Amino acid sequence: MNIGIIGAGNVGSALTRACIAAGHSVRVSAAHPIEAQELAAETGAIAAQSNAEAVAEADIVILAVPYSALSQIAVELVDELAGRIVVDVTNTGAPDLDHRLPTTSAAEELQDTVSEARVVKAFNTVFASLQGTPVVEGMRLEGLFATDDDYARDRVSALLASLGYEPLDCGPLIMARALEDMALVNVRLNALNGWQWRTAWKLVGVR
Repeated sequence: MNIGIIGAGNVGSALTRACIAAGHSVRVSAAHPIEAQELAAETGAIAAQSNAEAVAEADIVILAVPYSALSQIAVELVDELAGRIVVDVTNTGAPDLDHRLPTTSAAEELQDTVSEARVVKAFNTVFASLQGTPVVEGMRLEGLFATDDDYARDRVSALLASLGYEPLDCGPLIMARALEDMALVNVRLNALNGWQWRTAWKLVGVR
């Protein structure tokens, strides 16, 4: 697949490496172009000079940016993302719980802005340290995802499988709220206990 990744931080870099290792073609952009260039040189991805360039030929677009940047990027690319599969990996909650937990999700907010895109929530429940090899203690991790779009469901499921995940469809996009809460619990546990950011959710007993 042709994958467009916006963001070259921990998650964007990890997903770029994973997608390249799985044989996908990746164009990556970053707020600071030098970061995309360095990542491309390391991985064999293509460094895009702009976000629009990163998504121009993409079968799937992955928004690997902080939640605080999501709205601005969505507005910037609203035309370019129309009709495309757009994967949101962000989480809205803060581990210190200084504010109320949201009553919606980042993915739903994104879908409201880019109403003609096929938005999927995925990758948000797995730490960047595990994105390249989604296995913990010999157990293959689920690639939990949610979407309202059947075509996007099939394509993202195939992408997750290619990266080593066991795809697990959690249902419609409203389930992104639960997926973001799962991520928040994992982040909070690691922050409070000084863990090594290698913990992950695993559903057992169904296979």
